[in-house]
Amino acid sequence: MIKKLKASEYVRFILLGLILATLPMLAEFGIVKSSYITIIGGTLIYAIAALGLNLLLGFSGLISLGTAGFMGLASYISAYLTMDMELPFGVAMLLAVLIPTLLGILVGLVSLKIEGMYLAIATLCVSEILRKTFEEFGDFTNGFSGKQAGFPELLGSIKLDRATTYYLIVLVLIILMLLTYNLINGQLGRALNAMRGSEAAAQAMGINLLKYRLVAFALATMFASIAGVLYVHFIRFSYPSIWSLKLSLDFLAMIVIGGLRSIYGTLLGAFIVFAVPDLFLKQIPYFDQLSYVFNGVLIILVIMFYPNGVVYIGHDVKKWIRSLRKRGDKNERENKLREKHSSEG
Repeated sequence: MIKKLKASEYVRFILLGLILATLPMLAEFGIVKSSYITIIGGTLIYAIAALGLNLLLGFSGLISLGTAGFMGLASYISAYLTMDMELPFGVAMLLAVLIPTLLGILVGLVSLKIEGMYLAIATLCVSEILRKTFEEFGDFTNGFSGKQAGFPELLGSIKLDRATTYYLIVLVLIILMLLTYNLINGQLGRALNAMRGSEAAAQAMGINLLKYRLVAFALATMFASIAGVLYVHFIRFSYPSIWSLKLSLDFLAMIVIGGLRSIYGTLLGAFIVFAVPDLFLKQIPYFDQLSYVFNGVLIILVIMFYPNGVVYIGHDVKKWIRSLRKRGDKNERENKLREKHSSEG
């Protein structure tokens, strides 16, 4: 039974990837605007970073406001290695993921001493230090002018363009979603859930807090780093102003609005926070100045009415439909009984 459930879940992830991969073809046939590829591709990249934060916050109960900083660091490293040092994309991506992940593990060590609000402030400080470094370390980042990168080149000869890079983003997203699904339904997921519930109880059960805290921070940073590499090679620019506190708060908004502890909810939250404003709300005058208000109002409404995230609206709709069917069946049985009694009378 468990194997069947896992297989069906894998099929859903693959189908989701195939659906997302149709966007460039739709743009080629003129069904959607070609600019949608950039918007949706960027949204999927942000969803990758948010997926790591959901692992950290949703499953282990540890908060981080440093996601934007780690993502930015990976983007600059990859751009520098591919453009300035002319290293292959695969090597650059490996180093750009490894270096921030090691830094994330150090933050995990700090989390043993502090937690809650103080941990959030500590990770925010790390992110702000990185952002200030991006501004001042011009030899590496080009300062405020930003760092330029090109589309990925795979295996030394396969040069990608915007559409094929989008396919790469979809592929990486689905692989990481499958990886996350396996992790949260395995021993790691059970250990993180125990930590989130009660660290004292988790220790009593023999769970090594140091080990699993480090793993949680390493995974969150790794996902953010992968997103940063994909971002700089898809958008092809990285500016210090991008990797700000606002972006870290947007990641937090994504998982709160979409659904804590939900893989699909993370993706849904990314579309609500990033894609919906760019696709529909930017036409509203002065909306750019009201983006904070939009996300804030959404978070308040979700916490009030759907504390588990809007992804669970579908479950409520199904329950409502089932209740309507049951009520209809009950009324039908009652009508048949009345007709039977009336005919007998």
